[in-house]
Amino acid sequence: MDGVLVHYDPKIHGKDEDTDFLSLQPIPGALQAVRDLMAMGHDVFIATTAPWDNPQAWTDKRLWIGKHLPELKKRVFMTHYKNMLMGDVLIDDRTANGAGQFKGHHIHFGQSEFPDWDSVMNHFKN
Repeated sequence: MDGVLVHYDPKIHGKDEDTDFLSLQPIPGALQAVRDLMAMGHDVFIATTAPWDNPQAWTDKRLWIGKHLPELKKRVFMTHYKNMLMGDVLIDDRTANGAGQFKGHHIHFGQSEFPDWDSVMNHFKN
């Protein structure tokens, strides 16, 4: 979610423990891309990790999804072990919290091959 759907930069927004996640803005193209993936027939869920020392962040993330992607508000996994999730594709901006060990295809968002949502959508269309 952070760094993939939500524009979050710890250099700008502070440490996770201090961040008001509810006030963060969507990454350009993210919301439309998620809706396009669903329209293409993909079964979309959100996997996110919330900081242990900021319990309000768990609520803020759920409320952010309800505000920006209400169709996914009951399709959220909050976990520090993304490698335990089952699926074909995980789009994540990091390899931490199990993302790098995900059993399906990990699209490393924000890196050279997938720098933005246009590149991710081109991958799915091809």
